[in-house]
Amino acid sequence: MGRGKIEIKRIENNTNRQVTFCKRRNGLMKKGYELSVLCDAEVALVVFSNKGRVYEYASNDMKSTIERYMKASADNSNSYIVQETNAQYYQQESKKLQRQIDMLQSTNRHLMGEGLGSLNVKELKQMENRLERGIARIRSKKNEMMLAETESRQKRNTELEHENAILQAKIVENERLQQLTMMPGQEYNAIHAFLSRNLLSLDMMDTEPVVYRPLPEKKALYLG
Repeated sequence: MGRGKIEIKRIENNTNRQVTFCKRRNGLMKKGYELSVLCDAEVALVVFSNKGRVYEYASNDMKSTIERYMKASADNSNSYIVQETNAQYYQQESKKLQRQIDMLQSTNRHLMGEGLGSLNVKELKQMENRLERGIARIRSKKNEMMLAETESRQKRNTELEHENAILQAKIVENERLQQLTMMPGQEYNAIHAFLSRNLLSLDMMDTEPVVYRPLPEKKALYLG
């Protein structure tokens, strides 16, 4: 017959309980030894019987292993304490920020004219003063921006006028250069016509009137 499952509970018979303790204690020690050898682990086992007798196994020095365990337990305990402290701190900060958010939302609703029924006369007066100061700052900022925009527009207009004047000067210069680069024949004809008109006017002003006289009559020459 195969081995059946044993119900895990206290064995009431003293003899059976003692036999089971010895068998399982030795098996536990054997498993500890195998674990230390196979896995290169530091193993320490301490077992107290119901009569107070101690049984132990250590792959290394028992005292150094226990000291290492105590140190690791202390570090874990300190780490847990730090984590718990941080958690409490963040919870408090979260609650504080939530209260601030609620307060700001309530103030914004009041500024929008909502939920004013819960305010008394003094609080309403304070709210009115805040609104007036806010409106004054908004108007001041608006005037500053409008003035800056006007100055910028004027400066831009001045720059455009200056650029326009430069362009006009360039156009005039280009037209003058085009006149100077006319074809030679056209330029000569224009100058000749101009000089002809001027010289004719000078001759008419400076010379005396021309008198036409009849030529003497020719005499006949007779040869005898």
